[in-house]
Amino acid sequence: MEEEVLWFLMAMLGYVLGAIPFGVVVSKALGLPDPRTVGSGNVGFTNVLRVSGSKAGVLTLLGDMGKGWVMGWAAMQWLTTESFIMVVALSPILGHLFSPFLGFKGGKGVATALGSVLGLSPSIGTLLLLIWLGAVAIWRYSSGGALAAFGLFPVVAIVNEQRQEFLVFAIIVSALVWIKHKDNIVRLWKGTESKIGEKKA
Repeated sequence: MEEEVLWFLMAMLGYVLGAIPFGVVVSKALGLPDPRTVGSGNVGFTNVLRVSGSKAGVLTLLGDMGKGWVMGWAAMQWLTTESFIMVVALSPILGHLFSPFLGFKGGKGVATALGSVLGLSPSIGTLLLLIWLGAVAIWRYSSGGALAAFGLFPVVAIVNEQRQEFLVFAIIVSALVWIKHKDNIVRLWKGTESKIGEKKA
């Protein structure tokens, strides 16, 4: 198959896969409240963890990271053109953020983006994951950890001398994550952001 056709098909598959809201799927499978109707209303790991417990939270995290990792890894295995690889790795993130199953709304993209980066570059993905975990461990703000990790993502890409296409990917993904966290940024600034371990009213 021509690579031009393959990358397009993979990108479409990645978007559909990314659009699967694992927070909703896991919660329904376990007989738990739909995360869109409780807590912050977000379908991602943090809200599911807060309102439904660690089992549902971890399963949501694994599902959201997994769909990003699968597409990032597959792109590295089956494609050779760098720009095609990055588009395929970006596709599940866009699917997660703008899911047709949720009226083109979605989560904030952190776990799926981490998975995609891990698929593209395990070393850089692991570093971002460690930055996120470290920031969360220190400040107990999941959003703060995400903003720290993806704020540093372009810097990490430059320091590791990745190709130009990877740097562009890093900038786009970081911008998307920060934009989706605009309300969290306001709450962090005001000191009203919920910490990990706190119950959402």
